[in-house]
Amino acid sequence: MKLKMKKILLLLSVTALMVSCNKTGDNEYTITGTVTGVENGKTVILQKQDEEIMGKMIPVDTVKVENGKFEIKGTATEPSIHFLKIESKQGQIDFVLENGDIKIAVDKDTLGKSKVTGTYNNEELNKFKTETQAIQKDIQKKAMAFEQSNMEKMTMAQQAKDTAVINQLMKEYAKIQDPIIEKYYSYSEQNPKSFVSALITLSLFNTPKPDFVKIQKIYDGLTSELKNTKPGKAIKEKLDNRLAVEIGKKAPDFSAKNPEGKTVSLKESLGKVTIIDFWASWCGPCRQENPNVVALYNEFHDKGLNIVGVSLDREGEAESWKKAIEADKLTWTHVSNLKFWQDPIAKKYNITSIPATFILDASGKIVAKDLRGEELKAKVKELLGA
Repeated sequence: MKLKMKKILLLLSVTALMVSCNKTGDNEYTITGTVTGVENGKTVILQKQDEEIMGKMIPVDTVKVENGKFEIKGTATEPSIHFLKIESKQGQIDFVLENGDIKIAVDKDTLGKSKVTGTYNNEELNKFKTETQAIQKDIQKKAMAFEQSNMEKMTMAQQAKDTAVINQLMKEYAKIQDPIIEKYYSYSEQNPKSFVSALITLSLFNTPKPDFVKIQKIYDGLTSELKNTKPGKAIKEKLDNRLAVEIGKKAPDFSAKNPEGKTVSLKESLGKVTIIDFWASWCGPCRQENPNVVALYNEFHDKGLNIVGVSLDREGEAESWKKAIEADKLTWTHVSNLKFWQDPIAKKYNITSIPATFILDASGKIVAKDLRGEELKAKVKELLGA
């Protein structure tokens, strides 16, 4: 961020120095908050999201409210999303922590409505929120209407284990999100200097059908500063990983422990046809699809079909993983690092949602992805010549 006060003239250098002493330096931040109606002594907590454990917050700093104000100072190595919580108040304030003077006008009744200003990326975040507010409201309205009109149909399909109907409903539901996804692309293309662009571009990998050509173009247009941030580096890593698991490429080898604690590799598990199945015991859609995969395996295993299940269960959930394998009668090879979304195999294969499948031929080459139900069965039969 540019300093509000720059050197003016050599003749005024002393005056300029005196003024600049009261300003935040280039390599530090000052968060100045105003809180009306909150008594003295209440704690304000600056925190950030734990990178390893989803939903866990890590405290960064704490201060007390004094005369309706608070101040937090520090140094940021790069922009990142942080949150402010105030003792006895519900919710939190999200903002971009970056070096510069950040001003926060706290809405004590609804923290999420608080106003954050003063630095470039926070102004950009405000702009983005304003531009997407109406889109989000419309999506919520359409999503509720879809759920109400299709609830009975979905329930019946789940009870009947009719994955064709379930998958079709899920596709229709996902399309409701298209307007906000389009906004993510357009904003990122138009704002290559904004940290918000790096954040939302990274999130595009989690959409049903990412446009990798557009994402690559957006990444190429980002400033060098943004490319060197954590989300910038993550975009690059995902783009590189995607190329390694494209259809036609040799499936990257991996190894991990099976439920008995033995290390098993993909290479030693290959059949005439191999399915790599990313799933987890906590994943509802995965568990719903399992009966179809069991039927497929039972029909074609003797003809050369192998399956390697890669679980994204969490640390401490080994028993849940093992019980799900037994309950769903999954008699093929299973491995897991028990590292949730930080699983190195999932990262290598660019997994952003589950269930996810890769179908390999006898040489270990990827020939198809994310097929389910009858489509998966047809591909397996084709490859086996059955």
